[in-house]
Amino acid sequence: MEKVYGKLVRDKIPKIINESGKECIIEIMDDEEYEGELNKKLVEEVKEYIESENIEEIADILEVIYSILEFKNISIEEAEKIRLEKREKRGGFERKIKLIKVLEVEN
Repeated sequence: MEKVYGKLVRDKIPKIINESGKECIIEIMDDEEYEGELNKKLVEEVKEYIESENIEEIADILEVIYSILEFKNISIEEAEKIRLEKREKRGGFERKIKLIKVLEVEN
């Protein structure tokens, strides 16, 4: 029986598949395709988290984010600095604020 995936998988998945007695066909993507697949994988992992609310899905999301940063040659420290700067300027989400609407004020 054959199952077709056509998606980015973790580096050790082919070995795990082979060790289970199955065979797999893989290819190494060029940078453009890899970047697109990272973005798709991020969406996939976020959807999985929303559906399950399982903390392991958060770990998967972080793994994809770290891979995106590495691909773009951005250190985790640099990304964290940007996150903290944005938090300082615009705040976080702790207060659970829901913006309903914005009204124009006449002078």
